[in-house]
Amino acid sequence: MLVARRDAEALGRRLRRRKQKIVFTNGVFDVLHRGHVSYLAKARSYGDLLVVGLNSDRSVRRLKGPERPLQSQRDRAEILLALKAVDYVVIFGEQTPARLIAQINPDVLVKGADYRIDQIVGAEFVQAHGGVVRRVRLTPGRSSSKLIAKLG
Repeated sequence: MLVARRDAEALGRRLRRRKQKIVFTNGVFDVLHRGHVSYLAKARSYGDLLVVGLNSDRSVRRLKGPERPLQSQRDRAEILLALKAVDYVVIFGEQTPARLIAQINPDVLVKGADYRIDQIVGAEFVQAHGGVVRRVRLTPGRSSSKLIAKLG
């Protein structure tokens, strides 16, 4: 389900009331590939449901330049929601997902193993609230940037 940014805090409260183990991850997911699918499935395996924070088109341009994203935020959200691993998508436009993570208050925060724990935005918040941070090994040789370069 696509959840409006303004409803993220209410979503977090509702999910916590259900006593389900909430997993959160975030990213751009511009050109979805096998590495993304494996990553999201692994993230989902850490709990009962997966919330994906998706960078807005505007935030992607700030992060990756004026030529990105290739697909609109709505298209990227719909593609993610078609995956059985993804339960909710919230599009965020802030520089980092820190505020969204605080609103969702997940039990598990997941990022790629290419990040050290001290580099993961929201890690301190999640751990301070009794949650855990998991790092998922990425699928070697798979990246959106590499795919885009091949197509160009």
